[in-house]
Amino acid sequence: MTQDAVPMVELWRADLLESLHFGHAVVCDAGGEILHSWGDPQALIYPRSSCKMIQALPLITSGAADAHGLTTEQLALSCASHSGAAIHTTRVASWLADLGLTDDDLRCGPQEPTDRPAMEAMIRANESPCQIHNNCSGKHAGFLTLNKHLGAGPDYVEPDHAVQLAVRAAFEDATDMESPGFGIDGCSAPNFQTTLHGLARAMSWFATATDRNDSQSNAAARLVAAMVTHPELVAGEERACTRLMRAMGGKVAVKTGAEGVFIAIVPERRLGIALKITDGATRASEAALATILVELGLIAAEDPVAQSLMCPPQLNRRGIPAARIAPASGLSL
Repeated sequence: MTQDAVPMVELWRADLLESLHFGHAVVCDAGGEILHSWGDPQALIYPRSSCKMIQALPLITSGAADAHGLTTEQLALSCASHSGAAIHTTRVASWLADLGLTDDDLRCGPQEPTDRPAMEAMIRANESPCQIHNNCSGKHAGFLTLNKHLGAGPDYVEPDHAVQLAVRAAFEDATDMESPGFGIDGCSAPNFQTTLHGLARAMSWFATATDRNDSQSNAAARLVAAMVTHPELVAGEERACTRLMRAMGGKVAVKTGAEGVFIAIVPERRLGIALKITDGATRASEAALATILVELGLIAAEDPVAQSLMCPPQLNRRGIPAARIAPASGLSL
């Protein structure tokens, strides 16, 4: 996967290039063909949380979402890597209660909130995080909704469980390729391998969903609409996904994943974007995605959100600018 990776993001301290992040990226057109690429489009990756909208497809296509009256907020949460803020955890807890389930029915594991107010409140109350604080609890509430609809067993994260078999089928349909394998994600669910091209092709399929009228495409369109309608639920305040979707006025859906993966879905331009930073650095994936969005004319280079991600200030302990991040020159179109 590191073979043929290209420089994407630099860190300069004074006049010395101190660090350099390499990666791969693909922009696909409406037909899933490569419009632009950097590095190796056939690099095999785990999409991690960047593909949650694919994992949520069976929730809708099975009829489970409508049978349980899921709202657009819940559909957004099913695609989320949230911060564990109150706006996230109260909604997930209510969703579980509506299903007649509790935190114990989740299989994602507990996680400390990354939302600072939520974490500080938990410390003051001498409480420990539970599974609804896990950034993937919305996705897992979606899994549990599908599981209840299917009448399957409780261990819905097992690779041979009906829920995950449905997810794999949806994943292979969206990427238009057979997945060569899977790994276990941080939330215990299988994460299926694909290529950068496969992931970008899936995102262009989401971007063109309203062109079609089949059940899978209708589900994709609903999920994209939910994400851009509720960007605060997909990630959280001060998070890159939320800030970018707001800055672009809901015209582009974006989703990060662990280990330097990031995607974008651009319905107006009918484009899909996927990138992977080979060393897994989030600072680099955010900078690279923001740069590609600028290069494609989807957000202005001078936009404060774009600037804060492409060129985030590197401050020392006294708050003094000490270094600077910059996109590598090769990222320009």
